[in-house]
Amino acid sequence: MHATLPLLESRRFPPLRREATTTLQVNLGYRCNQSCVHCHVNAGPNRSEMMDADTLALIPQVLAARAIGTLDLTGGAPELHPGFRALVSEARALGVRVIDRCNLTILSEPGHEDLAEFLAGQDVEVVASLPCYSADNVDRQRGKGVFERSIDGLLRLNALGYGQPGSGRVLNLVYNPQGAVLPPEQARLEADYRRELAAHFGIVFNQLFALANMPIQRFGSMLISKGQFNAYMELLQASHREENLAAVMCRSLVSVDWRGRLYDCDFNQQLGLPAGEGDAVAAARCDAPHLRDLLAADLAGAPIRVADHCFGCTAGSGSSCGGALKG
Repeated sequence: MHATLPLLESRRFPPLRREATTTLQVNLGYRCNQSCVHCHVNAGPNRSEMMDADTLALIPQVLAARAIGTLDLTGGAPELHPGFRALVSEARALGVRVIDRCNLTILSEPGHEDLAEFLAGQDVEVVASLPCYSADNVDRQRGKGVFERSIDGLLRLNALGYGQPGSGRVLNLVYNPQGAVLPPEQARLEADYRRELAAHFGIVFNQLFALANMPIQRFGSMLISKGQFNAYMELLQASHREENLAAVMCRSLVSVDWRGRLYDCDFNQQLGLPAGEGDAVAAARCDAPHLRDLLAADLAGAPIRVADHCFGCTAGSGSSCGGALKG
């Protein structure tokens, strides 16, 4: 795996400061039942990192202490954490909106056959990865047979009311490009997804989120191996739009890793850039801000750690955990 952080530290990205936290995004662990080419987490079946019980217990306390309205659960496959369901139930009991970033194939994994029903029963919002409506493209990016299992998962969610008008059960899809290019315009791509998924499978959904691939971890290493890293960075920087800065997710989202350390976003987490002025060495020493620190105070007003990968969030229409920032 090629290191990408040394290639991203020129600090040409504009400075930013945090606002009040409205979303706590928690990575429950890097174990996943898939190994996707574009994965910025480098997740996979052989990863063993998982959040411990003491850290998991802090999450509902922080949600209540800071009156945070949204809990966004990610991984790896967050559903593989043995405490996933109890955490979801506790957060929902607090009235917190819960988002599950689901790869869809987890719904058919042995031992998780009732997962879709659990999510529906808790009114969890599902953000599901589906990088294309074509079987060949999806299987090329995510593995043989993934498209068929993903379609089966979507049909199960639809049958439970997800994506259906008036149901209140939200199903959003996520698109990532397959190479070193920016995603197409989100509204146009969403129309294509609606048409193709409805025509071929009868599938419906609420929104499509079009996200740029970040030049870090597995995808960044692949770019370096192919000699495409510098060209991709030039594309991101040339496509930067200043107006996207107002809506980037790091202003109001705090990212938490499996150890409970705090980061300004999931991408900084994967680069080992903790929130505040620490560095990867500080994070390893446990000097980085921790989830327990949020029991006493929010991070509002603090500077946001930036490097040149941040152009991936402001290039073109912009990218965030909620899709494009501009129409």
